[in-house]
Amino acid sequence: MKFLIDDMSCGHCAGRITKAVIATDTAADVRIDIASKIADIKTSASVDDIAGAIVAAGYTPLLQQQQD
Repeated sequence: MKFLIDDMSCGHCAGRITKAVIATDTAADVRIDIASKIADIKTSASVDDIAGAIVAAGYTPLLQQQQD
């Protein structure tokens, strides 16, 4: 799943988001591109759980459409 996180602006933000996601799913693979403000997350957790964790960390995630 990919999220656009417009209010993510630096490495500190990326670290907080990564920590929040890992707290939800310790096996998650989190890849963040700060320049494009995209968090690409591979996880077995639900979209709602991951989005909720990002919101709880203080950010606003917007789920991006998956392209197959």
